Amino acid sequence: MQVATSVDITDMDLASEKSLWALYDRWCEHHNVVRDLGEKARRFSVFEENARMIHQFNQGDAPYKLSLNLFGDMTDEEVDDGYGRCSTPLPNSGKRRQGQVTHGVVAGRANYPMYVDWRMTGYDQRPSAVTNVKIQRGCGSCWAFSAIAAVEGINSIRTRKLVSLSAQQLLDCDKKSGGCSGGNPILAFQYMMGHIRISTEADYPYIADEHGYCWVLKRKNPVVTIDGFKKVPRNDEVALLQAVAAQPVVVVVDTKTFRRYGGGVFVGPCGTNGTHAMTVVGYGTTYETNPIDYWIVKNSWGPKWGENGYIRLARGVDGRTKEGICGILMEASYPVKN
Repeated sequence: MQVATSVDITDMDLASEKSLWALYDRWCEHHNVVRDLGEKARRFSVFEENARMIHQFNQGDAPYKLSLNLFGDMTDEEVDDGYGRCSTPLPNSGKRRQGQVTHGVVAGRANYPMYVDWRMTGYDQRPSAVTNVKIQRGCGSCWAFSAIAAVEGINSIRTRKLVSLSAQQLLDCDKKSGGCSGGNPILAFQYMMGHIRISTEADYPYIADEHGYCWVLKRKNPVVTIDGFKKVPRNDEVALLQAVAAQPVVVVVDTKTFRRYGGGVFVGPCGTNGTHAMTVVGYGTTYETNPIDYWIVKNSWGPKWGENGYIRLARGVDGRTKEGICGILMEASYPVKN
């Protein structure tokens, strides 16, 4: 996979305050960041600390690299507040309400291939099942983007037509979730089950905020509907493999240690306090050095983050926890479309 071009850091960039300022200016230009002089001066020390940490880490032999991505002049707390704390637990999560999960539908493929990538054109000239990478910006809307990505996927698989759908509709209309304050993908699936259609992104564009009202265009024919959703059995890697072999799947993960990920297979260390929803769109194995199995995960932090907006998270290598790396096996679900 080709990694998105980022701002490289050299020893010369870190040699003096003048060279660091030049690096900061290049970073601002690359990420289209506009800050007044006062704000830049306040953030320069944060940028310098991040740049030195990233450069030092990248001198090591880890199978992944860090980068001066869109969070280059932000503290970890700012990243968490604006981007990372956006998937909240279900209310009364210990009790399953009757009819919450669709029954009678095959959960996944019993025999799964060694490599799956739903971004690629598949059998019978089927189109991709994954739309372009989107960016949530300062709104805590990962729950909406991850759920929408999964619905876009199953809709493409069933209809052979890839349509970019509206995350903004979920922000404005799913009253069980909290809009930009966070929500839950399963609540989003429940909302989509009970409504006539999900609008296209073009009809209901994203504004990184809440309108304060539900603006849904009325049409005679639905754009996209789903019939239900299912949960992947908790802490079961084979079950997640089977599900992803059949369609894109939503997961909730702990992002704290890969905020500044720049490419490669992320092998940890990582916690399991999942507060960020993403969408697994495939899996495979890299042989760049030693063989490492990985998940291909779509994020909502824009195409300049990670590998063109994606991260490869290691699978089957973290024997310390049954929850999978970053808790990826703890809370997975996907929509059902007959």
